[in-house]
Amino acid sequence: MESPSAPAHRGRVPWQGLLLVVSLLTFWSPPTTAQLTVASINATEGENVLFLVHSLPKNLIGYIWYRGESSDSNHHIASYGIQSQKITPGPAHSGRETIHPNGSLLLQKVTLKDTGYYTLHALKKDVQTEAATGQLHVHQHVGKPFIRVRNTAVTEQDTMVLTCLTNDTGISIWWFFRDQSLLLTERTKLSRDNSTLIIEPVRREDAGSYQCEVSNSVSASKSDPLRLDVQKNDYTGYPVGTIAGIVIGVLVLVALGTTLGCFMYHRRTRRDSDKRDLTEHRPPASTPGQGPSGASASPGPLPSPRTAGPIYEDLLHPSTDVYCRVSPRADGAS
Repeated sequence: MESPSAPAHRGRVPWQGLLLVVSLLTFWSPPTTAQLTVASINATEGENVLFLVHSLPKNLIGYIWYRGESSDSNHHIASYGIQSQKITPGPAHSGRETIHPNGSLLLQKVTLKDTGYYTLHALKKDVQTEAATGQLHVHQHVGKPFIRVRNTAVTEQDTMVLTCLTNDTGISIWWFFRDQSLLLTERTKLSRDNSTLIIEPVRREDAGSYQCEVSNSVSASKSDPLRLDVQKNDYTGYPVGTIAGIVIGVLVLVALGTTLGCFMYHRRTRRDSDKRDLTEHRPPASTPGQGPSGASASPGPLPSPRTAGPIYEDLLHPSTDVYCRVSPRADGAS
């Protein structure tokens, strides 16, 4: 006779077996293999750099380094045999490269021309190969900058312009005030590349030492301190805008006065000219006994009182003889 618990026991077996299979598969799954990598480097010109290799595979027989991202034979730097521990130079070997037993590549006294990619091929005993590529950035050591300013002694309310000068490119520029990083305010402005600092208007608290620093990813250099003196502005007169308005007003009045004077001068000159023209073209006065169309002649001198006496007497006492000689009829009538 079958136990009543048997069917229940048979029903639990499949679930327990499934859990066991999942557990075994979890423990039996092979571990994932780490990827071969080459570390990239930032260096300064003239330094020695070492390309470190991570996660090397096992059962290796040697290494091959190439310049670039491919395995071009013309860019073959050198090969290294693990068993022989011998380095064989390639066409791209410059005499400054060395391969270490752990596969890393040493490059001495790097130059700007060394910037680029470097590729490692790790050779296995089963003739399989794993490859990895690293990148080298070579930078120049930045030179010392200096600050250019028009005047180191300014007055309150003036505008101050500081310029950080350097011959380096691909750099970042930072400003320092009294040995601390410069904090920008509403009166301080920087140009887009941070090379120019503008303070407007200048105040007494802006006095002190200023420095600029240039840097790239591998080096930095700071300028000598520049001392700025800010003098107090004792002028209490009109503001600059008011003075400018007064000056402009005076100039306008002077211009108007000059224009009016020129106009009056030309008008008076024209009037005098017109009078002279009328005098020159006026017709001469006619003399007694001559018509108005007679020739122009200056009138004779007026008779003096002495010479005019007989004439007046003749007019007062006319001679009848003269009348008779003129009119014979007068005699016959008498």
